[in-house]
Amino acid sequence: MVFALPDEVLKRGNVRASISGDVVEITLDRPEARNPQTPATWTALAAIGALLEDSPEIARVVVIRGAGTAFSAGLYRRMFTAEGVPGEMSLAQLTRLSDVDLASAIAGFQEAFLWQRRVPAITVAAVHGPAMGAGFQLALACDVLLATAEATFAMRETSYGLVPDLAGTHPLVTAVGYSRAMELCATGRVVSADEGYVMGFVTRVVEDLDEAVAEMALSICATPPGAVEALTSLLADSLDRTRVEQAEAERHAQVQRLRALMSGG
Repeated sequence: MVFALPDEVLKRGNVRASISGDVVEITLDRPEARNPQTPATWTALAAIGALLEDSPEIARVVVIRGAGTAFSAGLYRRMFTAEGVPGEMSLAQLTRLSDVDLASAIAGFQEAFLWQRRVPAITVAAVHGPAMGAGFQLALACDVLLATAEATFAMRETSYGLVPDLAGTHPLVTAVGYSRAMELCATGRVVSADEGYVMGFVTRVVEDLDEAVAEMALSICATPPGAVEALTSLLADSLDRTRVEQAEAERHAQVQRLRALMSGG
């Protein structure tokens, strides 16, 4: 068991999870295939997210990374074959569902990419090597994206006749704007970490990824937890507010923080 999750759920999705102090580390763990994703991967990620939402005291920082030389090559290509992936529905089988049931299945997949900005912990994507398609969307799901100079990113879905559907278009458009997001998604071209930083979806390009992640986690954990929790909510919801509404939210959050400080919280 890891965080009260059955080991078989994680193993079936090729996901590892560990905790050290206030830091949870989630690793996509099929390095020989560059950490491809399947619905089982998303089930495992969603289960971890649900636990972190139900028990927010577990962690203050959540790090998502890939084992080996890649972050994630994206959707497992075998999903496109008639045989699919053993034990999982192929894309062909999924399309036999009704529109309602297929949309419901996709909604379930998306949960693996939505909890990262709902939990009070700060989520960090630690990217080295390729982050393609679903891998790119998983990195975009996090609050912070750290990348080595060797990291590469691409939205490859349209190359396969699909659209990005794992909740990645909103953070991408937010980070780079409509025009650049359109160009990246429509062409599927590969973007370097340096270009991603200039565009705005990469937070920092670092030399030593482990060191950078450790330093960030240490800095976050050194701050009062109530302040960081209030900040994540304040910033995450800011895009849905006008400037006046955001100022009001700031006032409300600060009132709560001042009262908490004066009461020793």
